[in-house]
Amino acid sequence: MNTAPKRTILVSGASIAGPALAYWLHRYGFAVTVVEKAAALRGGGYPIDIRGTAVEAVRRMGVLPRLRDAHVGVRRISFVDAEGRPIADLRPEALSGGEEGHDLEIPRGELAEILYGAIRDDVELLFNDSIATLHDHDGGVDVTFRGGARRTFDLVIGADGIHSHTRGLAFGPEEPYHRYLGHSFAGFTMPNHLGLAHEGRTWNVPGRTAVLYAPRGGDRVHAFLSFLRPDPPLDAFRDPAAQRDLVAGTFAGYAWEIPRMVAALRDSDDLFFDVVSQIHMPRWSTGRVALVGDAAYAPSFFSGQGSSLALVGAYVLAGELAAGPDHADAYERYERTLRSFVEMNQALATEGSASLSPRTPEDLARRNQALRDPSPVLNSTGRHAHSALALPGYDAA
Repeated sequence: MNTAPKRTILVSGASIAGPALAYWLHRYGFAVTVVEKAAALRGGGYPIDIRGTAVEAVRRMGVLPRLRDAHVGVRRISFVDAEGRPIADLRPEALSGGEEGHDLEIPRGELAEILYGAIRDDVELLFNDSIATLHDHDGGVDVTFRGGARRTFDLVIGADGIHSHTRGLAFGPEEPYHRYLGHSFAGFTMPNHLGLAHEGRTWNVPGRTAVLYAPRGGDRVHAFLSFLRPDPPLDAFRDPAAQRDLVAGTFAGYAWEIPRMVAALRDSDDLFFDVVSQIHMPRWSTGRVALVGDAAYAPSFFSGQGSSLALVGAYVLAGELAAGPDHADAYERYERTLRSFVEMNQALATEGSASLSPRTPEDLARRNQALRDPSPVLNSTGRHAHSALALPGYDAA
């Protein structure tokens, strides 16, 4: 009988990458603890995509049937000009390069709930807490939690998003790894004045984009206001009033639904404000600490691949850790397997930016002409990038 103690792993973050990683690590026999700073599982949020290789990853998890039931099935994306006049209607797959009938679009909260359901009876979950300090040494990683507890783990994995606190503790400040893509955005919900259902509507002027998105029906829609800005508005990050003023001033005086959107922004209780950016790191691990998902290689929402990279990355990282006892070798194999796949999908953000947020009048005119083209797929490179990695097989998969 093998009585050797299980290797212990602390996963920081319980959104998408963290629970997916915890699922696979538990399946391979690790003792897993997940710590999450929020007091409970976070629901809500706009729909997110699972495409290409990531669909196979969730199939191997056994959750694909539930995800298909949650699929929202948006049927069209409409584009309008500065005055709200129609330009074109497209299938969502024509923009993303996705594959109709195969790829998925799931409300973020429902995806999180399904992933949480796959691990809640099998791993230790610590809500309303986070990592305060890390001390990495030959025998493990000593962790002090903000709640005061002190424990030692064999390994620590940061799955805590683009502004990862774990990355900050292990790798230092975010700035060397943060690549700003020139846009800032605000997301919120608002009344569905246009009666949209299973569709999105996109408005553009050069350097500014407004989107109303109704993945289902109902009396509320997701609203997004994105704008070109040479430098990130760092002074607004900790001040919601400054965020509202910045966005409202940027969109003042425009037509279509913009006045209603700005008014809703002012009154919103679910405003999310950030910059459009990516994370680029020369290495995704140091010592016994590694990163997965947006913490290591955020591709930005212009790519549409953040959740897919998180799910695939979690699968590969867990499989490589299970393949042998040497964590350093496992981390290297994880990077070798994923690096080119990540880079291909991060590169989609440039094409996504050109399609969704043209910067100049000339860019906008070219984009609008492309929308009117009857070609079935506007983003022809996306489909290849989404499926460019053949998912490896591991013993327990």
